[in-house]
Amino acid sequence: MASEKILKQKQTVIDEIKGHVDGASTIVLFDYRGITDSESKELRRKLRETNSDYKVYKNTLMARAFNDLNIDLNDSLNGPSAFAYGEDQVAPIKVLTDFAKEHQALKLKVGIIDGEVADQAKLSEYAALPSRDGLLTMLAGSMIGLVKDLSICLDLYAQEKEEN
Repeated sequence: MASEKILKQKQTVIDEIKGHVDGASTIVLFDYRGITDSESKELRRKLRETNSDYKVYKNTLMARAFNDLNIDLNDSLNGPSAFAYGEDQVAPIKVLTDFAKEHQALKLKVGIIDGEVADQAKLSEYAALPSRDGLLTMLAGSMIGLVKDLSICLDLYAQEKEEN
């Protein structure tokens, strides 16, 4: 049996994992085998640009943390796994998907988005979404279009009233 000191260290890591899971909107498990050290640093830099990060833990410790949080990801914890986490629902998924296109070694496994488990197909759907800034730009553009149309209508109405 493991000593009490080792058990405390393991519990500390499990609590750290649970803290990351609780504080994140999105978590993505991925296989990092074949990623070089420089590629790993590049991935971490790209994730940090979106206020995200990733960590590598032992699968057994991740499984314990996920089980404590009533999240069933045991089927996905085969082989080396890392997990990326972030406050934005889409940003970590987009970064990992784009990185995986350039680096064939990285493979997405499964994700948790706002507490719901998402398989690879669902992760692909989220990766295809525009970024938050892109969506806000689209919204602003459509709102400007409505205001423009309203101003044209009011101008035409005013011209019609002047003629009468």
